Amino acid sequence: MHDSDSHLWEYEILRPPRDETKKEAANPKTEINELAADGWRLVETIDYSSGGTKYIVFERPRSDDGDI
Repeated sequence: MHDSDSHLWEYEILRPPRDETKKEAANPKTEINELAADGWRLVETIDYSSGGTKYIVFERPRSDDGDI
């Protein structure tokens, strides 16, 4: 078992801002960097079937206090 396999994980979901045309309206770089500073790492993106990013998924090891 790898060391990372022994962690319990928590997840955070970021939904990129969209404008009225349903296109990504702004670069979410600031929000992504804020999450990274809090220990979150990018795991995956979930895209719309017609294109574009619907969600950005992050994970980090859950703290021992069990606070989710």
